[in-house]
Amino acid sequence: MSTRVRKRVGILIFPDVEVLDFTGPFEVFTLVRFNEEHRWREQSPFEVLLVAETDTEIRASGGMRVAPDCTIDDCPRLDVLVIPGGWGTRREIGNDRLIAWIAERGRQVETLSSVCTGSLLLGKARLLDGKPATTHYRALEWLRESFPSVEVHGEENVVETDNGRVLTSAGISAGIDMALMVVARHFGEPIARATARFMEYRYPEDNRRHVETG
Repeated sequence: MSTRVRKRVGILIFPDVEVLDFTGPFEVFTLVRFNEEHRWREQSPFEVLLVAETDTEIRASGGMRVAPDCTIDDCPRLDVLVIPGGWGTRREIGNDRLIAWIAERGRQVETLSSVCTGSLLLGKARLLDGKPATTHYRALEWLRESFPSVEVHGEENVVETDNGRVLTSAGISAGIDMALMVVARHFGEPIARATARFMEYRYPEDNRRHVETG
């Protein structure tokens, strides 16, 4: 295993979070390896933690039950923060305690990202003010109306800003593409491509959204 310091990723979870929004990035980050020949003897250069408001089990979309690794109160320092979306964002956008935590940690991390309607939580935390961003195609108008200072992009799959420090992605499966971009940013495109290949996932060769938004 490389002697490089591992990057710690925190993925927020909450009731009714969209399953693929958080499991897609989780899969990407945990499958990264520097040496494919030693895949089963090495660990990922990313340490991934599921973070929730409390330590109780949550039910994600479809009824999946998930236990967090830590809470927002005892979460260690993070290098990467991922805010997923899902139906639960409609409730959490009014959760002042959680939004305050997102705002604080979002300003501290090296890389801040969202999947789907997770961008609405970033918007509420004032982390997208004056920045370009995107979300699920059915929530683009919600993002525009809720946060007029955000420059909403409807054609791109992943929108980067702040020299790649902040990434917002389109809906659900786009979180996999976003996570691969984060891998490429931290460890280079060859490593990101090797990860996608192992997943048998098509590496995003362009940044077009997967579906028409019109």
